Amino acid sequence: LTVGVSRTPLQKNVSLASPTKIELTCKLEENSNLKNPQVTWKRGSETISHTNKTQNSWTIQLTISDSSQLGSYSCILKGEVEVSATFHLQVPHIEGKEKPIITYEGDLAVMVCKTEYVPVAWTWYMTNGTELVAINPSSHTNKFQFKRQSANVNRLEILKLTKEDNGIYWCEAAFRLGSSKRRFELRVLSIMAPLKPFVAVVAEVVILVTTIALYEVYSKRKEK
Repeated sequence: LTVGVSRTPLQKNVSLASPTKIELTCKLEENSNLKNPQVTWKRGSETISHTNKTQNSWTIQLTISDSSQLGSYSCILKGEVEVSATFHLQVPHIEGKEKPIITYEGDLAVMVCKTEYVPVAWTWYMTNGTELVAINPSSHTNKFQFKRQSANVNRLEILKLTKEDNGIYWCEAAFRLGSSKRRFELRVLSIMAPLKPFVAVVAEVVILVTTIALYEVYSKRKEK
């Protein structure tokens, strides 16, 4: 990350799927007025030493072997002002639809998860109260279908939807350094739901026409 003199800390997410060695570097802008700053590297609130220094850059070398070494690593440059940059080391996030999936009884619901890196395994869950229950494809062949579109894209299809399928679903991608989850909300509506506004309008028209007709009959009788 290249650090200027802005008081707003720089942020960068770094995705790691498996154990690896990595270098994090903070570099001061060439035209910066911050000369010979005092530089500190921290992991969270713990101060750590940097392993390489040039005139305008400071580097730490890390060996990430397990999930406990993930987290936030920051470089803090102090001089006339204080500036900083933070690297967030994390397992890859899962991309997926954020808005609720709204469909109708008898239809098909589709949920798709995608990751930047290839996971070791995929798992889908449905929510039962506060518990997550893994969906077993072999025992739910008439209800659920799993389709792996590619090594890093996984798709769940829920067939013949009913009201009982309403709820929260999760997909989980397991990596060697940990796992990520993505939440999906499914709303199954009655097939009559789209017709309710139309039925309401028709009912209002019928009431209006009937009222006008009765008024005309009443008016004619009154004239006689």
